[in-house]
Amino acid sequence: MTENDVSKRNVLAIVTNYGVEQDELVVPVEHLRGWGAQVDIAATSMDDIETLVGDKKPGRTVRPDLTLADADPAGYDLLLVPGGTQNADTLRLQEPTTKIVRAFRDSGRPVAAICHGSWALVEAGVVEGKRLTSYASLKTDIGNAGGDWTDAPVVVDDNGGWKLITSRNPGDLDPFVREIDEALAVSR
Repeated sequence: MTENDVSKRNVLAIVTNYGVEQDELVVPVEHLRGWGAQVDIAATSMDDIETLVGDKKPGRTVRPDLTLADADPAGYDLLLVPGGTQNADTLRLQEPTTKIVRAFRDSGRPVAAICHGSWALVEAGVVEGKRLTSYASLKTDIGNAGGDWTDAPVVVDDNGGWKLITSRNPGDLDPFVREIDEALAVSR
């Protein structure tokens, strides 16, 4: 076991039970679990998570490990916030979501959000002074919340004492996952 052993890392993914973009949840989760990380998926309820592909076609069904209300952010090294328009729009309105996002920011632990997942960050009020990317339709919301939106496959911002990793869409998963690995100090 080395200092960079990912099997010592705990990751929390937060979603709702319908509409999360399949690959934005499944790809990072399977990648990290493949390294041996403990990844817990917290959803609105313990019902199955029905993912979507391209916000339209039914995707894989995923079992949550716990509910958002039961998630204790203190036990995790990184927060993963996948997108999917319907998922993200509902997720940002869940009270536990805001508390979880703020707990990671306040403790200086990294947050990784992709696509529409950045809506949760806007709702939690944590993007002010941060440079980030997202699905293009969130540009105005991020700007209005004090963030600096940029169009890039992945953006990492360490400003303000905590690391924020963001990407635009499922096409950016390779660099997104690579930066998550870096944030967890995964050595290859």
